[in-house]
Amino acid sequence: MAMIHKFRLHDINIVLDVNSGAVHVVDDEVFHILDYYKEKNENEIIDALKNTYEEKKLKEAYEEVKSLEKEGVLYSEDDYEYDPNFVNREPVIKALCLHVAHDCNLKCKYCFASQGDFNGTKSLMSYDMGKKALDFLVENSGKRRNLEVDFFGGEPLMNWDVVKDLVSYGQKLGKEKGKNFRFTLTTNGVLLDDEKIEYINKHMHNVVLSLDGRKEINDTMRPTLNDKGSYDLIVPKFQKLINGRKDKYYYVRGTFTRDNIDFSNDVLHFADLGFELNSVEPVVDTEDNPYALRREDLPRVFEEYEKLALEYANRKINGDKFTFFHFIIDLNQGPCVIKRLVGCGAGAEYLAITPEGDIYPCHQFVGNEEFKLGNLLDENSKMNHSKIEKFKDLHVYSKDECRNCWAKFYCSGGCHANAYNFNNDLKKPYDLGCEMQKKRIECALMIQAKIMLEGDKND
Repeated sequence: MAMIHKFRLHDINIVLDVNSGAVHVVDDEVFHILDYYKEKNENEIIDALKNTYEEKKLKEAYEEVKSLEKEGVLYSEDDYEYDPNFVNREPVIKALCLHVAHDCNLKCKYCFASQGDFNGTKSLMSYDMGKKALDFLVENSGKRRNLEVDFFGGEPLMNWDVVKDLVSYGQKLGKEKGKNFRFTLTTNGVLLDDEKIEYINKHMHNVVLSLDGRKEINDTMRPTLNDKGSYDLIVPKFQKLINGRKDKYYYVRGTFTRDNIDFSNDVLHFADLGFELNSVEPVVDTEDNPYALRREDLPRVFEEYEKLALEYANRKINGDKFTFFHFIIDLNQGPCVIKRLVGCGAGAEYLAITPEGDIYPCHQFVGNEEFKLGNLLDENSKMNHSKIEKFKDLHVYSKDECRNCWAKFYCSGGCHANAYNFNNDLKKPYDLGCEMQKKRIECALMIQAKIMLEGDKND
Protein backbone atom coordinates (compact mmCIF):
# COMPACT_ATOMS: atom_id res chain seq x y z
CA MET A 1 0.00 0.00 0.00
CA ALA A 2 1.37 3.41 -1.01
CA MET A 3 1.78 5.75 1.97
CA ILE A 4 3.28 9.14 2.71
CA HIS A 5 3.68 11.12 5.92
CA LYS A 6 4.01 14.90 5.84
CA PHE A 7 4.60 17.32 8.68
CA ARG A 8 5.94 20.79 9.39
CA LEU A 9 8.49 21.33 12.12
CA HIS A 10 10.54 24.44 12.87
CA ASP A 11 9.36 26.04 9.61
CA ILE A 12 10.46 23.12 7.42
CA ASN A 13 7.93 21.18 5.33
CA ILE A 14 8.93 17.52 5.21
CA VAL A 15 7.36 14.67 3.24
CA LEU A 16 8.36 11.06 3.88
CA ASP A 17 7.58 8.41 1.29
CA VAL A 18 7.10 5.52 3.69
CA ASN A 19 7.96 2.55 1.47
CA SER A 20 10.96 3.93 -0.44
CA GLY A 21 12.24 5.86 2.56
CA ALA A 22 12.74 8.97 0.41
CA VAL A 23 12.55 12.23 2.36
CA HIS A 24 11.61 15.45 0.60
CA VAL A 25 11.88 19.03 1.82
CA VAL A 26 9.15 20.85 -0.10
CA ASP A 27 7.67 24.32 -0.52
CA ASP A 28 4.22 25.28 0.72
CA GLU A 29 2.55 24.66 -2.64
CA VAL A 30 3.67 21.03 -2.83
CA PHE A 31 2.96 20.52 0.85
CA HIS A 32 -0.70 21.54 0.45
CA ILE A 33 -1.22 19.90 -2.95
CA LEU A 34 -0.51 16.59 -1.23
CA ASP A 35 -3.64 17.12 0.88
CA TYR A 36 -5.69 16.59 -2.30
CA TYR A 37 -3.41 14.74 -4.73
CA LYS A 38 -4.93 11.28 -4.49
CA GLU A 39 -8.56 12.45 -4.36
CA LYS A 40 -8.73 15.28 -6.91
CA ASN A 41 -7.44 16.01 -10.42
CA GLU A 42 -5.12 18.87 -11.26
CA ASN A 43 -7.85 21.40 -12.07
CA GLU A 44 -9.78 20.60 -8.89
CA ILE A 45 -6.65 21.01 -6.79
CA ILE A 46 -5.77 24.34 -8.37
CA ASP A 47 -9.32 25.53 -7.86
CA ALA A 48 -9.17 24.56 -4.19
CA LEU A 49 -5.85 26.38 -3.57
CA LYS A 50 -5.92 29.31 -6.02
CA ASN A 51 -6.97 31.78 -3.34
CA THR A 52 -3.85 30.93 -1.35
CA TYR A 53 -1.17 30.44 -4.02
CA GLU A 54 -0.39 31.69 -7.54
CA GLU A 55 -1.84 29.43 -10.22
CA LYS A 56 1.47 29.22 -12.08
CA LYS A 57 3.28 28.00 -8.95
CA LEU A 58 0.53 25.48 -8.25
CA LYS A 59 0.91 24.00 -11.75
CA GLU A 60 4.68 23.77 -11.32
CA ALA A 61 4.23 22.13 -7.93
CA TYR A 62 1.70 19.65 -9.30
CA GLU A 63 4.16 18.62 -12.03
CA GLU A 64 6.85 18.18 -9.38
CA VAL A 65 4.62 15.82 -7.41
CA LYS A 66 3.80 13.83 -10.58
CA SER A 67 7.49 13.57 -11.39
CA LEU A 68 8.41 12.31 -7.91
CA GLU A 69 5.65 9.72 -8.10
CA LYS A 70 6.88 8.54 -11.51
CA GLU A 71 10.43 8.22 -10.15
CA GLY A 72 9.16 5.89 -7.40
CA VAL A 73 10.07 8.20 -4.52
CA LEU A 74 6.54 9.33 -3.71
CA TYR A 75 3.53 7.04 -3.20
CA SER A 76 5.71 4.00 -3.85
CA GLU A 77 4.30 0.54 -3.17
CA ASP A 78 5.25 -1.72 -0.28
CA ASP A 79 6.93 -4.83 -1.70
CA TYR A 80 8.78 -5.91 1.41
CA GLU A 81 6.17 -8.31 2.79
CA TYR A 82 6.93 -10.67 -0.08
CA ASP A 83 10.66 -10.04 -0.29
CA PRO A 84 12.38 -13.46 -0.45
CA ASN A 85 14.86 -12.38 2.22
CA PHE A 86 11.94 -11.84 4.58
CA VAL A 87 9.69 -14.72 3.55
CA ASN A 88 12.49 -17.30 3.58
CA ARG A 89 14.39 -15.99 6.59
CA GLU A 90 15.83 -18.49 9.04
CA PRO A 91 16.71 -16.54 12.18
CA VAL A 92 19.77 -17.61 14.15
CA ILE A 93 20.70 -16.49 17.64
CA LYS A 94 23.22 -13.69 17.38
CA ALA A 95 23.05 -11.94 20.75
CA LEU A 96 22.70 -12.70 24.45
CA CYS A 97 21.86 -10.48 27.38
CA LEU A 98 23.86 -12.25 30.06
CA HIS A 99 22.47 -11.54 33.54
CA VAL A 100 25.66 -12.04 35.48
CA ALA A 101 24.23 -10.35 38.58
CA HIS A 102 20.69 -10.34 39.92
CA ASP A 103 21.70 -7.85 42.57
CA CYS A 104 22.36 -4.12 42.59
CA ASN A 105 24.06 -1.44 44.69
CA LEU A 106 21.61 1.31 43.72
CA LYS A 107 17.86 1.40 44.32
CA CYS A 108 16.49 3.37 41.38
CA LYS A 109 12.89 4.36 42.07
CA TYR A 110 11.56 3.39 38.62
CA CYS A 111 13.57 0.16 38.24
CA PHE A 112 11.78 -2.48 36.16
CA ALA A 113 14.16 -5.11 37.58
CA SER A 114 13.06 -4.64 41.20
CA GLN A 115 16.49 -3.37 42.32
CA GLY A 116 18.25 -6.05 40.34
CA ASP A 117 16.65 -9.31 41.43
CA PHE A 118 13.76 -9.28 38.91
CA ASN A 119 11.29 -10.11 41.69
CA GLY A 120 13.24 -13.24 42.55
CA THR A 121 16.23 -14.17 44.68
CA LYS A 122 19.40 -12.12 44.59
CA SER A 123 22.08 -14.19 42.91
CA LEU A 124 25.28 -14.08 40.85
CA MET A 125 25.99 -16.13 37.72
CA SER A 126 28.69 -18.75 38.11
CA TYR A 127 31.56 -19.01 35.66
CA ASP A 128 30.37 -22.48 34.60
CA MET A 129 26.88 -21.16 33.81
CA GLY A 130 28.37 -18.30 31.84
CA LYS A 131 30.47 -20.76 29.82
CA LYS A 132 27.35 -22.78 29.04
CA ALA A 133 25.68 -19.59 27.83
CA LEU A 134 28.53 -18.73 25.46
CA ASP A 135 28.65 -22.33 24.21
CA PHE A 136 24.89 -22.19 23.67
CA LEU A 137 25.24 -18.99 21.64
CA VAL A 138 27.92 -20.48 19.39
CA GLU A 139 25.93 -23.69 18.89
CA ASN A 140 22.85 -21.77 17.80
CA SER A 141 24.49 -19.00 15.76
CA GLY A 142 24.56 -20.78 12.42
CA LYS A 143 26.99 -19.18 9.96
CA ARG A 144 26.95 -15.82 11.71
CA ARG A 145 30.47 -14.75 12.70
CA ASN A 146 29.94 -11.69 14.91
CA LEU A 147 28.17 -12.52 18.17
CA GLU A 148 27.03 -9.94 20.72
CA VAL A 149 27.07 -10.47 24.49
CA ASP A 150 25.90 -7.82 26.97
CA PHE A 151 26.95 -8.27 30.58
CA PHE A 152 23.83 -7.12 32.38
CA GLY A 153 22.20 -6.98 35.78
CA GLY A 154 21.35 -5.79 38.31
CA GLU A 155 24.87 -4.47 38.39
CA PRO A 156 27.39 -6.71 36.55
CA LEU A 157 30.42 -5.18 38.28
CA MET A 158 29.23 -6.98 41.43
CA ASN A 159 30.38 -10.16 39.66
CA TRP A 160 33.50 -8.70 38.11
CA ASP A 161 35.80 -11.75 38.26
CA VAL A 162 33.25 -13.85 36.39
CA VAL A 163 32.87 -11.10 33.77
CA LYS A 164 36.62 -11.13 33.13
CA ASP A 165 36.79 -14.91 33.06
CA LEU A 166 33.95 -15.07 30.55
CA VAL A 167 35.63 -12.52 28.28
CA SER A 168 38.76 -14.68 28.28
CA TYR A 169 36.72 -17.80 27.60
CA GLY A 170 34.79 -16.08 24.81
CA GLN A 171 37.98 -14.95 23.12
CA LYS A 172 39.39 -18.47 23.24
CA LEU A 173 36.09 -20.04 22.12
CA GLY A 174 35.78 -17.56 19.26
CA LYS A 175 39.17 -18.48 17.87
CA GLU A 176 38.35 -22.18 18.05
CA LYS A 177 34.94 -21.84 16.41
CA GLY A 178 35.60 -19.06 13.90
CA LYS A 179 33.43 -16.57 15.78
CA ASN A 180 34.05 -13.03 16.97
CA PHE A 181 32.53 -12.13 20.34
CA ARG A 182 31.74 -8.44 20.81
CA PHE A 183 31.20 -7.76 24.49
CA THR A 184 29.16 -4.92 26.00
CA LEU A 185 28.92 -3.96 29.67
CA THR A 186 25.96 -2.08 31.12
CA THR A 187 26.88 -0.47 34.44
CA ASN A 188 25.77 2.13 36.96
CA GLY A 189 29.43 2.93 37.63
CA VAL A 190 29.44 2.72 41.43
CA LEU A 191 32.15 0.05 41.54
CA LEU A 192 34.32 1.45 38.74
CA ASP A 193 37.98 1.92 39.59
CA ASP A 194 41.15 2.38 37.55
CA GLU A 195 41.67 -1.35 37.04
CA LYS A 196 38.12 -1.91 35.82
CA ILE A 197 38.19 1.17 33.58
CA GLU A 198 41.41 0.01 31.91
CA TYR A 199 40.04 -3.50 31.40
CA ILE A 200 36.68 -2.30 30.06
CA ASN A 201 38.34 0.05 27.59
CA LYS A 202 40.58 -2.73 26.35
CA HIS A 203 38.07 -5.57 26.10
CA MET A 204 34.55 -4.18 25.78
CA HIS A 205 33.32 -3.38 22.28
CA ASN A 206 30.67 -1.14 23.82
CA VAL A 207 29.78 0.15 27.27
CA VAL A 208 26.45 1.55 28.45
CA LEU A 209 26.73 3.96 31.38
CA SER A 210 23.60 4.63 33.42
CA LEU A 211 23.03 8.18 34.64
CA ASP A 212 19.82 10.20 34.70
CA GLY A 213 21.08 13.70 33.96
CA ARG A 214 21.42 16.73 36.20
CA LYS A 215 22.63 16.11 39.74
CA GLU A 216 19.28 16.84 41.39
CA ILE A 217 17.41 14.57 38.95
CA ASN A 218 19.89 11.71 39.16
CA ASP A 219 20.22 11.82 42.94
CA THR A 220 16.45 11.79 43.44
CA MET A 221 15.92 8.81 41.14
CA ARG A 222 19.14 6.83 41.60
CA PRO A 223 20.07 6.76 45.32
CA THR A 224 22.64 4.40 46.78
CA LEU A 225 21.62 1.71 49.24
CA ASN A 226 22.16 4.14 52.12
CA ASP A 227 19.94 6.75 50.40
CA LYS A 228 22.77 9.02 49.37
CA GLY A 229 23.02 10.61 45.93
CA SER A 230 25.10 8.75 43.34
CA TYR A 231 25.93 11.62 40.93
CA ASP A 232 29.13 12.86 42.53
CA LEU A 233 30.36 9.30 42.98
CA ILE A 234 29.70 8.23 39.40
CA VAL A 235 30.28 11.19 37.07
CA PRO A 236 34.07 11.51 37.54
CA LYS A 237 34.44 7.77 36.91
CA PHE A 238 32.37 7.96 33.73
CA GLN A 239 34.41 10.91 32.50
CA LYS A 240 37.64 9.03 33.11
CA LEU A 241 36.34 5.90 31.37
CA ILE A 242 35.09 7.84 28.33
CA ASN A 243 38.33 9.80 28.02
CA GLY A 244 40.16 6.48 27.75
CA ARG A 245 37.90 4.87 25.17
CA LYS A 246 39.24 6.87 22.22
CA ASP A 247 37.29 5.68 19.16
CA LYS A 248 35.45 2.79 20.87
CA TYR A 249 31.69 2.79 21.31
CA TYR A 250 29.91 3.91 24.46
CA TYR A 251 26.82 5.78 25.40
CA VAL A 252 25.46 7.36 28.54
CA ARG A 253 21.88 6.28 29.12
CA GLY A 254 19.34 8.03 31.29
CA THR A 255 15.63 7.72 32.02
CA PHE A 256 13.14 10.55 32.23
CA THR A 257 9.96 10.43 34.29
CA ARG A 258 7.05 12.73 35.13
CA ASP A 259 9.44 14.46 37.52
CA ASN A 260 11.75 15.66 34.73
CA ILE A 261 9.69 16.11 31.60
CA ASP A 262 12.13 18.95 30.87
CA PHE A 263 14.55 16.16 29.95
CA SER A 264 16.13 18.13 27.11
CA ASN A 265 18.09 19.87 29.86
CA ASP A 266 19.41 16.50 31.02
CA VAL A 267 20.50 15.55 27.50
CA LEU A 268 22.31 18.86 27.07
CA HIS A 269 23.81 18.42 30.54
CA PHE A 270 25.33 15.13 29.35
CA ALA A 271 26.80 16.91 26.33
CA ASP A 272 28.25 19.66 28.52
CA LEU A 273 29.89 17.01 30.75
CA GLY A 274 31.69 15.68 27.66
CA PHE A 275 29.38 12.69 27.18
CA GLU A 276 29.08 13.04 23.40
CA LEU A 277 27.08 9.84 22.87
CA ASN A 278 23.95 9.73 24.99
CA SER A 279 20.31 8.78 25.30
CA VAL A 280 17.50 9.59 27.70
CA GLU A 281 14.64 7.10 27.55
CA PRO A 282 11.04 7.59 28.71
CA VAL A 283 10.14 5.57 31.79
CA VAL A 284 7.70 2.77 30.98
CA ASP A 285 5.24 1.66 33.65
CA THR A 286 1.56 1.68 34.52
CA GLU A 287 -0.10 4.77 35.97
CA ASP A 288 -0.07 3.44 39.53
CA ASN A 289 3.65 4.29 39.47
CA PRO A 290 3.81 8.03 40.27
CA TYR A 291 6.83 8.42 37.98
CA ALA A 292 5.16 6.87 34.93
CA LEU A 293 4.29 9.03 31.93
CA ARG A 294 0.65 9.46 31.01
CA ARG A 295 -1.18 10.46 27.87
CA GLU A 296 -1.78 13.96 29.19
CA ASP A 297 2.02 14.37 29.42
CA LEU A 298 2.54 13.89 25.69
CA PRO A 299 2.22 17.55 24.60
CA ARG A 300 4.97 18.53 27.04
CA VAL A 301 7.11 15.55 26.01
CA PHE A 302 6.70 16.48 22.33
CA GLU A 303 7.63 20.08 23.10
CA GLU A 304 10.83 18.88 24.74
CA TYR A 305 11.78 16.69 21.78
CA GLU A 306 11.19 19.59 19.40
CA LYS A 307 13.19 21.96 21.58
CA LEU A 308 16.03 19.47 21.82
CA ALA A 309 15.94 18.77 18.07
CA LEU A 310 16.44 22.44 17.21
CA GLU A 311 19.36 22.83 19.59
CA TYR A 312 20.80 19.52 18.37
CA ALA A 313 20.60 20.58 14.72
CA ASN A 314 22.29 23.90 15.46
CA ARG A 315 25.08 22.17 17.36
CA LYS A 316 25.61 19.69 14.52
CA ILE A 317 25.74 22.52 11.98
CA ASN A 318 28.45 24.11 14.11
CA GLY A 319 30.48 20.89 14.13
CA ASP A 320 29.57 19.57 17.58
CA LYS A 321 30.16 15.82 18.02
CA PHE A 322 27.28 15.55 20.49
CA THR A 323 25.01 12.67 19.39
CA PHE A 324 21.60 11.83 20.81
CA PHE A 325 20.76 8.16 20.20
CA HIS A 326 17.11 8.76 19.25
CA PHE A 327 18.00 11.37 16.64
CA ILE A 328 20.25 9.01 14.69
CA ILE A 329 18.31 8.00 11.60
CA ASP A 330 19.27 6.00 8.52
CA LEU A 331 17.81 7.70 5.46
CA ASN A 332 18.74 4.62 3.44
CA GLN A 333 16.13 2.64 5.40
CA GLY A 334 18.48 0.69 7.61
CA PRO A 335 21.06 -2.05 7.10
CA CYS A 336 18.73 -4.61 5.56
CA VAL A 337 15.09 -5.33 4.92
CA ILE A 338 14.84 -7.95 7.67
CA LYS A 339 16.02 -5.58 10.41
CA ARG A 340 13.45 -3.02 9.30
CA LEU A 341 10.61 -5.52 9.52
CA VAL A 342 11.39 -7.53 12.65
CA GLY A 343 13.26 -5.08 14.89
CA CYS A 344 15.35 -6.27 17.83
CA GLY A 345 14.72 -9.98 17.22
CA ALA A 346 13.85 -10.70 20.86
CA GLY A 347 12.88 -14.33 21.37
CA ALA A 348 14.36 -15.40 18.05
CA GLU A 349 17.74 -13.76 17.45
CA TYR A 350 18.27 -12.17 20.86
CA LEU A 351 17.83 -13.93 24.23
CA ALA A 352 18.42 -13.25 27.92
CA ILE A 353 20.05 -15.76 30.29
CA THR A 354 19.60 -15.55 34.07
CA PRO A 355 22.18 -16.60 36.71
CA GLU A 356 20.30 -19.90 37.06
CA GLY A 357 20.46 -20.56 33.30
CA ASP A 358 16.82 -19.75 32.54
CA ILE A 359 16.29 -18.52 28.99
CA TYR A 360 13.93 -15.64 28.20
CA PRO A 361 13.12 -13.65 25.04
CA CYS A 362 14.82 -10.54 26.44
CA HIS A 363 15.78 -8.88 29.73
CA GLN A 364 12.34 -7.30 30.12
CA PHE A 365 10.62 -10.69 30.19
CA VAL A 366 12.91 -12.13 32.85
CA GLY A 367 10.90 -13.34 35.85
CA ASN A 368 7.71 -13.91 33.89
CA GLU A 369 7.42 -17.70 33.85
CA GLU A 370 4.92 -17.60 31.00
CA PHE A 371 7.77 -16.51 28.73
CA LYS A 372 10.48 -18.80 30.00
CA LEU A 373 11.88 -20.56 26.92
CA GLY A 374 14.00 -23.19 28.65
CA ASN A 375 17.10 -23.67 30.78
CA LEU A 376 20.74 -24.23 29.88
CA LEU A 377 20.96 -27.16 32.31
CA ASP A 378 18.17 -29.07 30.58
CA GLU A 379 20.13 -30.94 27.93
CA ASN A 380 17.05 -32.71 26.54
CA SER A 381 15.01 -29.61 25.81
CA LYS A 382 16.87 -26.35 26.19
CA MET A 383 14.32 -24.35 24.23
CA ASN A 384 10.53 -24.24 23.97
CA HIS A 385 10.21 -24.02 20.19
CA SER A 386 6.48 -23.27 20.16
CA LYS A 387 7.12 -20.10 22.18
CA ILE A 388 10.03 -19.18 19.93
CA GLU A 389 7.79 -19.45 16.87
CA LYS A 390 5.48 -16.84 18.42
CA PHE A 391 8.35 -14.39 18.58
CA LYS A 392 9.53 -15.19 15.07
CA ASP A 393 6.09 -14.14 13.89
CA LEU A 394 6.32 -10.69 15.47
CA HIS A 395 6.93 -8.18 12.68
CA VAL A 396 5.31 -5.08 11.21
CA TYR A 397 2.95 -7.11 9.01
CA SER A 398 1.62 -9.29 11.83
CA LYS A 399 0.55 -6.26 13.90
CA ASP A 400 -2.54 -4.43 12.65
CA GLU A 401 -1.54 -1.06 14.10
CA CYS A 402 1.94 -1.33 12.57
CA ARG A 403 0.90 -2.43 9.09
CA ASN A 404 -0.79 0.91 8.44
CA CYS A 405 1.62 3.13 10.40
CA TRP A 406 3.94 5.53 8.61
CA ALA A 407 6.74 4.91 11.13
CA LYS A 408 6.82 1.12 10.83
CA PHE A 409 10.16 0.88 9.02
CA TYR A 410 11.91 2.99 11.65
CA CYS A 411 10.52 1.48 14.86
CA SER A 412 10.07 -2.05 13.42
CA GLY A 413 6.99 -2.76 15.50
CA GLY A 414 8.14 -1.48 18.88
CA CYS A 415 9.00 -3.33 22.08
CA HIS A 416 7.38 -6.76 22.52
CA ALA A 417 7.61 -6.59 26.31
CA ASN A 418 5.86 -3.21 26.44
CA ALA A 419 3.13 -4.54 24.16
CA TYR A 420 2.50 -7.50 26.44
CA ASN A 421 2.80 -5.61 29.72
CA PHE A 422 0.31 -2.93 28.71
CA ASN A 423 -2.05 -4.82 26.41
CA ASN A 424 -1.54 -8.49 27.31
CA ASP A 425 -0.94 -9.00 23.60
CA LEU A 426 2.46 -9.26 21.88
CA LYS A 427 0.93 -7.95 18.66
CA LYS A 428 -0.67 -4.82 20.10
CA PRO A 429 1.93 -2.09 20.56
CA TYR A 430 2.17 0.19 23.59
CA ASP A 431 0.52 3.31 22.20
CA LEU A 432 2.28 5.94 24.35
CA GLY A 433 5.58 4.49 23.22
CA CYS A 434 4.42 4.65 19.61
CA GLU A 435 3.48 8.31 19.88
CA MET A 436 6.83 9.27 21.41
CA GLN A 437 8.71 7.22 18.84
CA LYS A 438 6.91 8.94 15.99
CA LYS A 439 7.75 12.35 17.41
CA ARG A 440 11.42 11.35 17.71
CA ILE A 441 11.45 10.21 14.09
CA GLU A 442 9.93 13.49 12.93
CA CYS A 443 12.55 15.38 14.92
CA ALA A 444 15.35 13.25 13.46
CA LEU A 445 14.12 13.91 9.92
CA MET A 446 13.86 17.63 10.64
CA ILE A 447 17.45 17.67 11.90
CA GLN A 448 18.71 16.05 8.71
CA ALA A 449 16.67 18.48 6.61
CA LYS A 450 17.97 21.51 8.51
CA ILE A 451 21.58 20.34 8.18
CA MET A 452 21.06 19.76 4.44
CA LEU A 453 19.46 23.18 3.94
CA GLU A 454 22.30 24.84 5.82
CA GLY A 455 24.81 23.01 3.63
CA ASP A 456 23.03 24.15 0.46
CA LYS A 457 23.04 27.71 1.77
CA ASN A 458 26.82 27.60 2.22
CA ASP A 459 27.60 26.07 -1.19
